[in-house]
Amino acid sequence: MDMKNLRLNIDSFRSFFTTLFFVAFSVLCSASEKLNILFIAVDDLRPELKCYGVDYALSPNLDKFAQTAVTFKNHYVQVPTCGASRYALLTGRSPSNSGAIRNNVFYTGKTAIRDNEFPGAQTMPELFRRSGYETILIGKISHTPDGRIFSYDGQGDGRREMPRAWDRLTTPMGEWKKGWPLFFAYANGKHREDGQSQMKLMEFIVENDNDLPDGLLAESAIKELTKLKKIKKPFFMGLGFFKPHLPFVAPKKDWNAFGKIKIPIPDEKKPFDSPFKHDSGEFFKYSPPYENKRPLDNESAITARRAYLACVKYIDRLIGKVLKCLDETGLSKNTIVVVWGDHGWHLGNGQQWGKHTPFEIANRSVLMIRSPNIKGGFSTDALAETLDIYPTLMDLGKPKFQQTHHPLDGVSLAPILRKEKKSVRKYAISYWRNAVSVRSQSHRLVAQIKNGKIINKELYNLKVKLSTTTQSESNNSKLEKELIKAIPKLNLN
Repeated sequence: MDMKNLRLNIDSFRSFFTTLFFVAFSVLCSASEKLNILFIAVDDLRPELKCYGVDYALSPNLDKFAQTAVTFKNHYVQVPTCGASRYALLTGRSPSNSGAIRNNVFYTGKTAIRDNEFPGAQTMPELFRRSGYETILIGKISHTPDGRIFSYDGQGDGRREMPRAWDRLTTPMGEWKKGWPLFFAYANGKHREDGQSQMKLMEFIVENDNDLPDGLLAESAIKELTKLKKIKKPFFMGLGFFKPHLPFVAPKKDWNAFGKIKIPIPDEKKPFDSPFKHDSGEFFKYSPPYENKRPLDNESAITARRAYLACVKYIDRLIGKVLKCLDETGLSKNTIVVVWGDHGWHLGNGQQWGKHTPFEIANRSVLMIRSPNIKGGFSTDALAETLDIYPTLMDLGKPKFQQTHHPLDGVSLAPILRKEKKSVRKYAISYWRNAVSVRSQSHRLVAQIKNGKIINKELYNLKVKLSTTTQSESNNSKLEKELIKAIPKLNLN
């Protein structure tokens, strides 16, 4: 071999190994790059979406998202009220262990999040923050609308509801100036708590998305994502939309969109007999554009349902804007996206309006998860609990800091996302006041507890008809006993 050929061979080997080194280095960097997390919470969002089989819903953006995500058709919250449901989400603790079943649990009593750095993280955002993530709050992720503690009338010191969780609280206030006015907003800076008896059930008068608070939340999220694109560290963004929570307020175009759509009257329109139902007090204290009588007639019920659906359409469009920004910035390639409803909502079924029951519709809500390293585009019937989201995000995101202040009570849903398992739990358990409900694949047992003993129970066959109050079964004692055994020992307060 002459010297010229030798040099060529040496150069070829050098080029080969240089290329191999850079490929290996690139793979190593890619493997060590942490996934961002965009967590989108929607208040009072029951699965009233086309991708959940509701044909008369208008939800094109979430339907499109479902084509790349995993949609959990049987996801259940721990408590059908905002604060306690979000407490279970963010702490990973079951009410059976924490005792947290009220709205103020984040900042009062034994359940309050402390302004101390313990060896383990008290909340999910704190855990990611201690792992080097930039954590940003926009809107309602815990109970308060902006992460600061004020009463409805604006009184309070504004301290953080979840100390040590967020690097930045960036909720835009607009004309409403404070959190709860922002949450209970009407157009033009008016709100339910302004002392002017603003209690309209619905209002659809504005032209533009940003004329209302939720539009401002989406705009803020888009600005933040654009900034975060330039930051080298991973991020955890909590984006919490307010609607379709009462009052029903959205742009005029969203109300008009349902003008030619046939909205069905509620299933099980007749009242039912159960000690677990409520009088829909939150709903009926608002002033509707129809005669406010109980029970609602068919036309009034359809009007109320249309208002709810219009709000869902509005939020769907805003989520679409945020997801579009995620794509345009290139962040979607490296960002886990979760869309979650904090509980369900009765839309007139059995003459129930609102949440706050242990029944199926109040506890079943939206859960959709998309991860860059997992092929989505499918739905699953597997039972899932809100408690499972925290360990799932730890499983997918692999934060370097893994210690939690209390043990997590959920299980990771990642095996379902990866199609390694069809299910990870046999039951989903929810709590409301002194009632516990156990959901199996086919039935729901609702049991009333007093002094540690069951004093009343109802068993519903949900395969007959997935509804609020399918006729209680009294003759299935074997299944009833099985579900009773699934009820954990309680520590409710």
